[in-house]
Amino acid sequence: MTPPAGQDLIVYSLFLIFSGAALLATLALYARQALPVAYIVLGILIGPSALRVLNDPEVIRQMSEVGIIFLLFLLGLDLAPGDLLSMLRKTMVVTVGASSIFALTGFLVAALFGFTQAECLLIGAAMMFSSTIVGLKLLPTTALHHQRAGEIMISILLLQDLIAIVVLLLIKGFSSRSSWLSGFGLLLIALPVLLGFAFLFSRYVLLKLIRRFDKIREYIFLIAIGWCLGLAELGSQLGLSYEIGAFIAGVSLATSPIAFYIADSLKPLRDFFLVLFFVSLGAGFDLRVLLAVLLPAVILAGLLLLLKPWVFRWFLERLGETPRLSLEMGVRLGQVSEFSLLIGVLALHSGLVGREASYLVQATTLLTFIASTYYVVLTYPTPIAISDRLRRD
Repeated sequence: MTPPAGQDLIVYSLFLIFSGAALLATLALYARQALPVAYIVLGILIGPSALRVLNDPEVIRQMSEVGIIFLLFLLGLDLAPGDLLSMLRKTMVVTVGASSIFALTGFLVAALFGFTQAECLLIGAAMMFSSTIVGLKLLPTTALHHQRAGEIMISILLLQDLIAIVVLLLIKGFSSRSSWLSGFGLLLIALPVLLGFAFLFSRYVLLKLIRRFDKIREYIFLIAIGWCLGLAELGSQLGLSYEIGAFIAGVSLATSPIAFYIADSLKPLRDFFLVLFFVSLGAGFDLRVLLAVLLPAVILAGLLLLLKPWVFRWFLERLGETPRLSLEMGVRLGQVSEFSLLIGVLALHSGLVGREASYLVQATTLLTFIASTYYVVLTYPTPIAISDRLRRD
């Protein structure tokens, strides 16, 4: 099938992505797999390295960029400063201690296979995190909101996500066109400027407009999208990035009661762009490079899947949690994060790592997604459990 050109290419691409995603998502649910796995596999199948039915690099790149922007905006909406400080006190030791062990594991495996020191550092950094999407999607809603398990999961994942944002900031600073030092110095200046503008404008202008017209849902929707994309563009103009601007846009609204409503109303849009993000990620894979890093990816994924449950259990028991709950939380946090995918892709585009290093991060993440999801669904209560005994909505 020959892809159309021009404007028809956008419709054709969306047709391929969402029709294919619906089909593979159905198969993934029957196989008890997380839906992002299906989206990545679809991207590989229809991308340039396989069937070549979606082979325009620019269309793929733009889809990925918009998906990441909205992903970080919605993450920022959940990070109210007061809640964040409370969570920091509760899980700082667990998160930092466990993440350091996982980073060391990634660094050592990468060094064993001959990657450069900079690549080893980036690979290690990408291994620190667990998946917010997989972790929370597989946790029953009752546990998420009303039980100790939900509180622990949210605390650890949000703190990890915050550390991931710092890593992204560092990648941006080190990838400056002139030198990493001047780039990082510019980052330290531009970031406070963007933060100050975002919080002042949202407090004295944006929130007042939202309160005045809060009964008009379409207006709230437009304001939220405009604010997200506006701050993303401003962040880019200041030398930061679209993603960092979008994240700050979300955080600046997180202190308002309207943040929950905005996040809830944007869920369909979030899901739409998450599909685009994961499909475009898969479409960007070069299968030849992917096969070249398959052995270290399998070894690294296997080590993390074995280590994470027991490392989290050890740290959580030190905080007084029961062994059973500690182990369950460790198993549920046993995969690598979608932020690891983002770190690998951004580091590659910034020229900080080679393709093999970036693909090692991406392949390891995908392998842990599949294995962790399958084991959690067979062992613990989830909304997509195979047996009625374990199925919890």
